[in-house]
Amino acid sequence: MTKRIFRSIFAVAAVVLLASFVLITGVLYEYFSNKQMDQLNMQTHLAAQGVESAGADYFNDMEDIDGCRITWIAADGTVLFDSQAQQSGMENHADREEVQQALKTGHGESMRYSPTLMERQLYSADRLPDGTVVRISDMQYTPLTLILGMIQPVIIIALLALLLSLLLASRMSKRIVRPLNELSLDNADRIETYPELEPLTDKLRSQQNQLREQATELRRRRDEFEAATGNMTEGLVLLNEQGSVLSINRSATHILDISRYCIGKDIRAVSAVPQLRELAEKALGGEHCEAHACLGGVSYRLYASPVTSGDKVTGAVLLMLDTTEKEQAEQLRREFSANVSHELKSPLHTISGCAELLANGIVKPEDVPHFLSQIQSEAKRMIALIEDIIKLSHLDEGAEDMQREDIDLLAVARRQADNLSQAAESAQVSLSVSGESAVVNGIPQLLDAIVHNLCENAIKYNRPGGFVKVNVRREGGSALLTVEDNGIGIPPEQQERIFERFYRVDKSHSKEVGGTGLGLSIVKHAAALHNAKISVVSAPGKGTVITVLF
Repeated sequence: MTKRIFRSIFAVAAVVLLASFVLITGVLYEYFSNKQMDQLNMQTHLAAQGVESAGADYFNDMEDIDGCRITWIAADGTVLFDSQAQQSGMENHADREEVQQALKTGHGESMRYSPTLMERQLYSADRLPDGTVVRISDMQYTPLTLILGMIQPVIIIALLALLLSLLLASRMSKRIVRPLNELSLDNADRIETYPELEPLTDKLRSQQNQLREQATELRRRRDEFEAATGNMTEGLVLLNEQGSVLSINRSATHILDISRYCIGKDIRAVSAVPQLRELAEKALGGEHCEAHACLGGVSYRLYASPVTSGDKVTGAVLLMLDTTEKEQAEQLRREFSANVSHELKSPLHTISGCAELLANGIVKPEDVPHFLSQIQSEAKRMIALIEDIIKLSHLDEGAEDMQREDIDLLAVARRQADNLSQAAESAQVSLSVSGESAVVNGIPQLLDAIVHNLCENAIKYNRPGGFVKVNVRREGGSALLTVEDNGIGIPPEQQERIFERFYRVDKSHSKEVGGTGLGLSIVKHAAALHNAKISVVSAPGKGTVITVLF
């Protein structure tokens, strides 16, 4: 610090001395430059008069004008004559300052460096009545001529001034540096120094407080942004106006299969997704756009929006939404609608056909009971189908209006076994219930539906002489329901599909035993509402074991 202040004081003294010298030199230089310009203007006026009277012949008879350069310029800037250069190789002079002034006002002056003569020149130009311009230039006097005449006294004065500056700088620097060394930017609130520095210390304190507040606010906003984007399942990428990545969340790196180290790199270079590159290009062009892409077997909807400040695009936001579940749900809805239409048409056609035959009197009297029985059977089938559809719709909505209560799962199994005993007897299948009490907090109607549909399916898809065994037991803090049969079984490739709506393993057998094809779908949805897990173990010809863990 001491050396710096010493050098500063010394430099100030030197600058003052130099400035005084430059000022004096400048005054003298200005005086001589004005004199030189006045002489040049006079020469220009004389030359202009000569050209006006003699035209181009003036240049042929012209005597040397004290080494000056004379140029004749057309109104469009074309050089018609130059005393020191070939006019054919010279550039257009319409943009020269003195020429422009002369064309506008009749006379123009300027001082600048001449690339043709490679020296600083004074220029004076006059406009002639025909619109052409006569310009005379001369080398400008340099300050060197003036300095050379004063060099000896200047050196003596400079040396004396420098010696005095050394003494003053040494003493003043020691006095100034002591309080300056006591300044501490880390402890601006406790700075104590002389009054002259009070404005500085006050400003330091104020700025330090502002910086602390701004840093705290920036950290808070950064943490909030990272917390919000970091936990998003959607992919989010922020780009600057050049397309470089400013921010990218964890989901986006996973979706796009790129590293978080792509910050600062162009998204069009690091991303292998053509749809994303195209969207980024359009968004940076100010366009809102979207596209579909399949990445890693998952369907995504890609959105891109420009970020603007006023009318200028300053960046872009890219958003990636997983639409796989939505698309699957839409596909299931379409399949469900088609299946419902098909399942309802079959009994309706049967009922309509039988009724038409009966109405037209085509049916023999002894066959009427058969047709009426068929109509009744198909109507019951339609009613059962509609009831199952309503149940599924209710389950899809979440069944939030159904009340939950503690229910003994063993009691539910016994009750449903009693309800299905006649069906089991008709199918020549033995139905038994065993186990222990296991309480489940659930919805009574849905627990009944789970047990009923599992047992009913086990009876329908069985053989004469077969069995259905229902077992309930506690396992840790959970309840376990097992329905076992020795029926036709389920092939391994179809076991994951048996819970789909209207899916049947043996379609020919299904027609014989009836059913809506929605029983196991109801079981699946009801189990999901109880957070229960379903497992299936089966083999063709060896039966099936379905377990529900509550």
